Amino acid sequence: MAYIQIPDDEKGYEFDLFCVPKHYEEDLDRVIIPHGLIMDRTERLARNIVRDMGGHHIVALCVLKGGYTFFADLLHYIKALNQNSEKSVPLTVDFIRLKSYCNDQSTNIVKVIGGDELSTLTGKNVLIVEDIVETGRTMETLLSLLSECNPKMVKVVSLLVKRTPRSSGYRPDYIGFEVPDSFLVGYALDYNEYFRDLSHICILNENAKEKYKV
Repeated sequence: MAYIQIPDDEKGYEFDLFCVPKHYEEDLDRVIIPHGLIMDRTERLARNIVRDMGGHHIVALCVLKGGYTFFADLLHYIKALNQNSEKSVPLTVDFIRLKSYCNDQSTNIVKVIGGDELSTLTGKNVLIVEDIVETGRTMETLLSLLSECNPKMVKVVSLLVKRTPRSSGYRPDYIGFEVPDSFLVGYALDYNEYFRDLSHICILNENAKEKYKV
C-alpha cells in the first residue's frame, strides 16, 4: 500500500509562504501539508480506487464532519476519471456522523449518528471515506456495525493515518499521508468546530488548545 510519510521531525512550512486566514495565524505551529499537495494526492487516490473498483456500483459513505472536504474532492476526481477513461465507477453517496473527541482527547466512546441508516447498505459495495484514522477504534466500530448489515464489499480510504502508540493496528485500504502524533487541523479537520475553514493541514499549538477549549 503506497502512501506519503510525513516524518516526526518534519519542519513544515512558514505561514508567509501560503494564504492562511489572519484569525488563525497565532493558533498554529506551522503548515505541514499544503492544500496543493493534498489535492494531488487525492487525485492519485481517486485513480487507484477507480482502477481497483471500476465496473462495480459503489456507495461512497462520507464520515462527517471532518471528512466532507476530502469526500467532495475525491468524488470530483472520480467523476473526472469516469468521463475520461475506459474504466468507470457508478457512484451513489451516503453520510454518517461519528463522534469520539472532546477537546484534543479521545473519549474512547464512539457515538454513531445516523447508524440506523446503515441497513440500506445491505448487498452494496461500500467505500468509506474518512479524514483521519488515529487509534483505529472509531473505524473498527463502524466496520463492525456495517458488517451486521451484510454489505457485498467494504473498502476504506483515509486521507491521513496518524503514527501513534495508541493505535489498535488497524490500517485503511487506501491512505493519503501517514502523519506524526500531533493534533492536526485544517481541510475540514477541526478543534471544537474551529479550523474547518483552513485550506492547509496545520499543527495546532498549545495556546490554541486552551483558547478554543469547551
